[in-house]
Amino acid sequence: MDLIYILNAEASKDSFVVKGELHKYLVKVRRHTLGDRLDFRNPNEMKSLYNYEIVELDAKRVTLSLVNSKEKEVKAKKSLHLAWCVIDAKSIEKVLPSLSEIGVDKISFISCDRSQKNFKLDFDRFYRILEASMQQSGRSSFVELDKYKNIKVFLEKFPDTKVFDFCEKTLTQTSDFKRVLVGCEGGFSDNERELFQTQDTFRLDTPMVLRSESAVVAIASKIIL
Repeated sequence: MDLIYILNAEASKDSFVVKGELHKYLVKVRRHTLGDRLDFRNPNEMKSLYNYEIVELDAKRVTLSLVNSKEKEVKAKKSLHLAWCVIDAKSIEKVLPSLSEIGVDKISFISCDRSQKNFKLDFDRFYRILEASMQQSGRSSFVELDKYKNIKVFLEKFPDTKVFDFCEKTLTQTSDFKRVLVGCEGGFSDNERELFQTQDTFRLDTPMVLRSESAVVAIASKIIL
């Protein structure tokens, strides 16, 4: 898939030079040549979109000159904070691009009773995956990532959280949730369900049992899109 824009810390300068892998991508993969224009964003200031022209090109370098810039935010119409009990990082990585493209604002990873303790979360790797997705989808802000040691601590901070669990109430297309908690494989423990006495709970209208990563994508899609 072509990139809608390119993330580069040099973006915003009057001119800059591209080498290495990005040079290879621009010249050999996308076959850009002199006079072509490309859009860039600076990862430290994502609201602005910078348009550059290729003014010099050789076997190792591409020189870009700024043509114009404008503020252009690309984001979903609704916001969603996803509280997600920790699962295997490989499964998380598979759906992170989808969650970014759908428009999830924030993901809080929570260690729950049924999370395997050997699962390690590499936020640097997650952000690299999100960068690639953003450049392809056009999204102009990173999904914010953080983590909590347990569900109790999270609910104390965010008492308005809705909970995805087995119950009678189903999630509808008109549901307007700002914050949703989704469990890991095996669901919540009895002790954790004791914490949900004052929380609104819901389920998806399907007879199938969803994997945790399938559930978060389905819920985010239904709420945001």
